[in-house]
Amino acid sequence: MVSRGKFVAYYRVSTDRQGRSGLGLEAQQAAVATYLNGGNWRIVAEFTEVESGRKSDRPELEKALGAARLHRCPLVVSKVDRLTRSVAFLSRLLEANVDVRFADLPQIEGATGRFLLQQMVAVAELEAGMISARTRAALAAAKRRGKKLGGSRIRTDGRPVVISHTAQKRGAAANRERAVARAADLAPTIAQIRATGAATLAAIADGLNAAAIPTPRGRGKWSPVQVKRTIEALRASSIDGRGVS
Repeated sequence: MVSRGKFVAYYRVSTDRQGRSGLGLEAQQAAVATYLNGGNWRIVAEFTEVESGRKSDRPELEKALGAARLHRCPLVVSKVDRLTRSVAFLSRLLEANVDVRFADLPQIEGATGRFLLQQMVAVAELEAGMISARTRAALAAAKRRGKKLGGSRIRTDGRPVVISHTAQKRGAAANRERAVARAADLAPTIAQIRATGAATLAAIADGLNAAAIPTPRGRGKWSPVQVKRTIEALRASSIDGRGVS
């Protein structure tokens, strides 16, 4: 296949060191050039994301999608496997309404490429759900055997595992992101409950329980304290959380 017209290229490298050294980047650039395979084409913009694999925000992806929309041209990624690790990432590509091409699958583009992305999202969601279910089942089985879960963790040399301050901050940040995402999902329901005249935290909690809305932990009943935390998360994310005392 000989390519023609304009293209935007998007590359991803896993660490800052890899991004500075070019390790892996040159191979991706070569793969994109091979995909374009001569012809009358040009890359109008290139974007390189340097990520740890744990971040959900990808500013270079947003720029690449914006450039592809601006130029009304396809976005080319070197390898399919660089897109399969994150459901959020795949979903973002689908929402962007951009023709995404894969250098290692040159025969797939247009409607077929979009269908492939949809299947990749479905598989990624299935894998994530299966991993979560297996983990819960394994923990439940260990608990039934009398194994104590949690508490101090011991390394193979007998020394306790020390969680660094950086790791603790990352964990706390991830928890906050989940809380904000959950609160955003709840915002329309809370607004509907308020519209019925619920003016206190307790009244909103009663409304959520009456609607059989699961609590953040997925068990028990909603309490005024949980509603308060949800409202605070809405305010922190600039989503409307006003009107509750």
